[in-house]
Amino acid sequence: MIKIENVAVWGWETAIRGMRNPMNSWDKSDSEHKNGNFTIGQNDYKLMMNLCKGGTEESKWRRMIHVSCDITAPIYWIAEHDTYKVGTTRNSCSFMHRGTAKPFEINDFSYADERTKASLESAIVVLNNLRDEYLKTKDQTVFQAIRQLLPSGYNQKYTWDANYEVLAAQYRQRKNHRLPEWRTYCEWIRSLPYSEFITGAE
Repeated sequence: MIKIENVAVWGWETAIRGMRNPMNSWDKSDSEHKNGNFTIGQNDYKLMMNLCKGGTEESKWRRMIHVSCDITAPIYWIAEHDTYKVGTTRNSCSFMHRGTAKPFEINDFSYADERTKASLESAIVVLNNLRDEYLKTKDQTVFQAIRQLLPSGYNQKYTWDANYEVLAAQYRQRKNHRLPEWRTYCEWIRSLPYSEFITGAE
């Protein structure tokens, strides 16, 4: 399971201005604001696509297109998502501070099928017994046991900030990944404004 919310994308004007600096070609820029929206003109669009085809050195303008969102996903997927560190920031909900604020329930976890769900339900009984003990005693070894026994399918929410260059690397490397979360994530990438600058106009 993966959920992506509160998406914001910005930085187009800055990126286009910077993209045209090497050739001092600002006068050829034809992007503009229309009806409250920023629209990329044909001249700028053509140059942007050509630079994307030139690889990471030529497409560095994509680093100026920022994307922020809230992601809720299982720990096992977050560990893979976190391998993309350059140009990203992540602020997560804190298990240390809020992990035992409520009882564990099945909706807190991602699972593939009924067999996995049944195993998780057994684990939830153990986790909630430990939670009850921790709330009574505040024994840190009990809290440590909860952390150690917490399944990697536990869903965590975080706010994430990156840019189109990071998304391009993720998309290229993960679009055919066997984890369904990556496939859902790449579908989200394709839904972003001018996503062809990320995906290469597949």
